[in-house]
Amino acid sequence: MGKRYLCDYCDRSFQDNMHNRKKHLNGVQHHRAKKAWFDLFRDAALILADEQAKKPCRKFLQTGQCVFGMNCRFSHLTEEDMERLKEQIEEERRAREDPREARESAERSIEDWLARREKRSEATDSSSILQVEGAESSFGSELPAQFMAFPDLPASLLPPPPRGWKDIPVTEWG
Repeated sequence: MGKRYLCDYCDRSFQDNMHNRKKHLNGVQHHRAKKAWFDLFRDAALILADEQAKKPCRKFLQTGQCVFGMNCRFSHLTEEDMERLKEQIEEERRAREDPREARESAERSIEDWLARREKRSEATDSSSILQVEGAESSFGSELPAQFMAFPDLPASLLPPPPRGWKDIPVTEWG
């Protein structure tokens, strides 16, 4: 049989000889597949600049589909897509200018989540997490409704108590 060449861009294989490989690598299909692959890794600012320079695709706006797909010379991005790209570019710019600010915003969001969780747990007056009603009222959607049918869940399946693991009684395993 002989060696076969697999093109990673096109996901095609053919007999590996100089003539076949040269013919494939110079082909239109290979160039389009290679361009599509590298377009996946383009910077958001470049994508936005290219799409803003294009006119909107009428066929895509009317039907939501275009027969040319990625090869269409018109833009398939909606106004919402353009806004999301602009927001992404702005976030990337802020992260490049001050990386500490990006980390602080992430930390703030975690702190906000913990604060909200603490407020929610303080709002409940459940005395024990092992009571079915207490688990339902203190955890709401965190505990799946299917678990309410089982009154004696093992400790490993119970959600964490509202005030942390310090106050939980020691249970026997096994």
